[in-house]
Amino acid sequence: MIPVLETERLRLRGWTAADFDVLAQFFGNEELTRYVGGASSREDSWRRLSSMAGHWTLRGHGLWAVEAKEDRRLVGWCGLLSPEGWPEPEIGWSLFAGEHGRGFATEAALRARDYAYRDLGWTTLMSLVHPDNRPSIRVAERLGARFEKPFVIRGTEVGIYRHPAATPAKH
Repeated sequence: MIPVLETERLRLRGWTAADFDVLAQFFGNEELTRYVGGASSREDSWRRLSSMAGHWTLRGHGLWAVEAKEDRRLVGWCGLLSPEGWPEPEIGWSLFAGEHGRGFATEAALRARDYAYRDLGWTTLMSLVHPDNRPSIRVAERLGARFEKPFVIRGTEVGIYRHPAATPAKH
């Protein structure tokens, strides 16, 4: 049900129980999670993993586990989400400790956005980015997204970054 997408260096795939320890370590890190809901206990990390996996069943799209092809290590997540309360579908990304600065987020997000436009037929996407999250703002800008307006989600002000519209398919 969850498609596997590939780039030159990455594989975007569905979540498995074997991913839990790496994910729990990430969710336990306050510094890494300050813009994605904050740190979680191991038990709450399991609920977050279950939520990410279940989003696919409920919405038909979701966040992929992102692994490096070279050694199959889990480097983060990326994908399409539209939980209750979101203004519209979003493309989001996050990388685990030690995986920043290699272009993984941009590479994965470009592939996920291409999937949304070509395979799902979506015409636009946004990303919600906290104004202090400079690394994610840079990723959004590398993707061609531009700040559109401020937005409050779950009591926190973020910026809506609008991605370039899908290019119509040539017939």
